[in-house]
Amino acid sequence: MTSNGVASADLVERIKGWTRDCGFSRVGIATLESSRFATAFESWIERGDHAGMTWLERRREVRLNPRLLREWARSAVVVALHYDSPATDEPGSGGDLWPRVARYARGRDYHEVMDEGLRTLESRLQGCVPGIRTWRYVDTGPLLERELASRAGLGAFGKHTNLLHPEHGSWFLLGELLLSLELPADGPVAEPCGSCTRCLTACPTGALPAPYRLDARRCISYWTIEHRGPIPPAVRPLLGDWVFGCDLCQEACPWNAPHKGAPEAAFRLPEARADLDLSDLLGLTEARYAELFRGSPMKRARRDGLRRNAATAMGNRRDPRYVEPLAAALTDESPTVRSHAAWALGRIGGQKASAALREALQAEGDSGVREELTAALAGLPPEARI
Repeated sequence: MTSNGVASADLVERIKGWTRDCGFSRVGIATLESSRFATAFESWIERGDHAGMTWLERRREVRLNPRLLREWARSAVVVALHYDSPATDEPGSGGDLWPRVARYARGRDYHEVMDEGLRTLESRLQGCVPGIRTWRYVDTGPLLERELASRAGLGAFGKHTNLLHPEHGSWFLLGELLLSLELPADGPVAEPCGSCTRCLTACPTGALPAPYRLDARRCISYWTIEHRGPIPPAVRPLLGDWVFGCDLCQEACPWNAPHKGAPEAAFRLPEARADLDLSDLLGLTEARYAELFRGSPMKRARRDGLRRNAATAMGNRRDPRYVEPLAAALTDESPTVRSHAAWALGRIGGQKASAALREALQAEGDSGVREELTAALAGLPPEARI
């Protein structure tokens, strides 16, 4: 420490070395100051681009000024953990499920992985600097972590709204450790996108209506992860066969094209889930769900959300082999799952689908599900309704 309370260059280097020992891919230091994007953030909220994520409306003053989050905080160690690259092949179910699960979500929950590393870093700092105060953060509170990471030199905002680095692409996750210690900040990196708009045109739903703007109301990740309950019928066809999240804008980015190296082991698809397919997902019992997805970020969508998403993906693929599991789902205890199974059968069509829909309509007592069954039957060609 120097006499004015600023950390010495030697301590900064030790801290950065410790982060690599803790398993992180990269590290940077950021100062804590008011957001430069307050006007843009307020406009994003006022437009309703945050969709149903109403928690983003709360504690705005704290989000826009991290010093209000912990009044003693003076700087932040910001870490990045790489999770995958487009060149990485995964074992799986022959193209049925895992190609349509976002890459970060295939292995362990990143919250747990990163918190473990930050906890170790925190312990080392506390042993080295007596009296230091710290606070760990991994995507669970009112902190604009992408802006903090950009100040720390870990990347710049890409037009797809992810943090992007010209050497490391955007396949990385962020975590922070706020400190009561004042550390010298690292410099930012230059804006990498230039005139490129590949990510905008790659989005099939128009969720990127302009550079650096995400409209969550049209985002596949929002609907398959954050939204609870039935997905509006008009939205379902836009989701394609994505089951949890979406990687299309990142896959289109030229900075992600070169192979970036193997993913961290924690994010690799475990053998226990490698053979899981859409039919298995749709038919998950509570016990099987708890067994398979313990410690998985996919639990964020909850059991009914994953089964809802599986039915939607089946309907958008329009593959007749899904008629049998979808017909079985028409008797599921969840009205949301029954509704989406009915919609999917209407999309696939055929005599077997029609027979299953008609039989379910006779027994269905939920008015919302009855509407879905009726609409699915009405959408079938006349010859399939007999």
